[in-house]
Amino acid sequence: MQKRPKGKPFFRPRVPQNEHRLNNEITAQEVRVIGEDIEPGVYPLAVALKMAVDKEVDLVEISPNAVPPVCRLIDYKKFLYEKKKKDKEQKAKAKQSEVKEIRFTPNTDDHDFDFKAKHAEKFLQEGNKVKCYVQFKGRAIMFQERGELLLLKFAERMAEHGALESMPKMEGRRMLAMFSPKKKK
Repeated sequence: MQKRPKGKPFFRPRVPQNEHRLNNEITAQEVRVIGEDIEPGVYPLAVALKMAVDKEVDLVEISPNAVPPVCRLIDYKKFLYEKKKKDKEQKAKAKQSEVKEIRFTPNTDDHDFDFKAKHAEKFLQEGNKVKCYVQFKGRAIMFQERGELLLLKFAERMAEHGALESMPKMEGRRMLAMFSPKKKK
């Protein structure tokens, strides 16, 4: 066995692996063949390969765990392109929800409360979660019940747009509550 020189990392060229088995890589004796302009059915592997050659396309193993395995007559590069495009489309449709924060103080006025509540309603309608908290600074920590009443009033206002995940609780000098959007019908 030959030793490699010190300081040089071991290098093995990476052989690209196909996601699906193609043509001669398929090991089953019989396969279920589907595709355009052919009669779907179970064929011996040699016949299926001959069909692929005649149509100038690839025999691609789509479902290897089925009995017999399902293969499709299709141009493999085109198949991969369409699959990648479909995956990208699905990823674009999946919305990541964010957590938006709304801050109050124990002495928040009614107008400010209404203004912030409207913003929170808009956030919930967009599908985002809302983290609402009352910040206590200095001696304002004595008015915890005022902060709790404010958050409960806010929860009542948000009832039709979102659900309160847990009752208001203290974390350090903040009392917070989380709201999640209601599911759309």
